[in-house]
Amino acid sequence: MVAVLFCITLISSAGVGLVNMITVEPIAEAKQKAVNDAVLAVLPAFDDKKIDELEIDAMPIKVYTATAEGKTIGYAVETMTKKGFGGVVKLMVGFAPTGEVLNVNVLQQAETPGLGTKMCDEGNPLISSIKGQNLESKKLVNGMLAVTKDGGDVDALTAATISSRAYVDAVNRAYMAYKSVANGTEPTDVSSGASKVESAQKGGNNE
Repeated sequence: MVAVLFCITLISSAGVGLVNMITVEPIAEAKQKAVNDAVLAVLPAFDDKKIDELEIDAMPIKVYTATAEGKTIGYAVETMTKKGFGGVVKLMVGFAPTGEVLNVNVLQQAETPGLGTKMCDEGNPLISSIKGQNLESKKLVNGMLAVTKDGGDVDALTAATISSRAYVDAVNRAYMAYKSVANGTEPTDVSSGASKVESAQKGGNNE
């Protein structure tokens, strides 16, 4: 009986491993296509792009600088937050060279259907509150974009405040990354407001 169970387990494990080997590459290709499509969706037409990889709040952020005829025409920022009602939310946020939000594309979310998932809907209150605007001109709370319930002026999704806050948190991180690449400044953490240089200095002082 032990031998039979061992064989069954071995065969099952081998089957799972085989399926994983077969599917891992197509899954990776599908994810990359989704990212590429999102970049195209949030920016004007471009000829080329370069990628800068940053880390803000210990999260990986990518900035795609798009150019046309040698001139920068926009920045697409692949950003994320871990504050969603259902966990991680990933966005692609497009910025004009002058800082206005061009568009937002939701890459990943696991929010409540019919509530938080409305962040994916075209023209939803969240995107309508920031599209075409420079975030510096918004009503900021501690220097950050915020929903109206928290003192800001971003309209939240109905009955989905946590999801709305997560969306705004990811956009704040995207804006920090955009400013870092566009202006050559040290990226600032959204959660603490401290740069990596400041954080390192504080750590050294504490020791």
